Amino acid sequence: MKTIRIILVAMFFSSCVTSFSQEIKSIKITELEKMIAESSTPLIINFWATWCKPCIEEIPYFQAEAATHKADSLQLLLVSLDMKGMYPKGLSSFVKKRKINATVVFLDETNADYFCPKVDEKWSGAIPASLFVNNRTGYRKFVEDQLSEEELKKEIMAILGKN
Repeated sequence: MKTIRIILVAMFFSSCVTSFSQEIKSIKITELEKMIAESSTPLIINFWATWCKPCIEEIPYFQAEAATHKADSLQLLLVSLDMKGMYPKGLSSFVKKRKINATVVFLDETNADYFCPKVDEKWSGAIPASLFVNNRTGYRKFVEDQLSEEELKKEIMAILGKN
């Protein structure tokens, strides 16, 4: 009986560790554009970096709100704009340490003048920045600023058409 408990406890802790472990894919802006265009569910894309304090501050409530609205099929994608030297090891380590469980991708682009207008024509490149998209309703909104929890909740209600 004791052996079974030990095995169950080990399996539990192993699943907890792996739940925050993910392979972080490197993508180009064209792949991101395709993901946005083909999304059949409400989608929040948050642009951030490991060195950006406001970005890191808002990720926990982005994750919490995405989890709260899982039944609404709301998806959260965290797009890292870190320097190439952070990918993959530094970024993976950061994600694991911060227990980030949302999907994280690394945007493999260096020319903001090229990729920013592909996300939103008014984007200066400042982060944090978030894109809210619901292709089913035609909803699309870009926010170039840190969002408070209340502002995020308001945007989620709008993307879900519940405001």
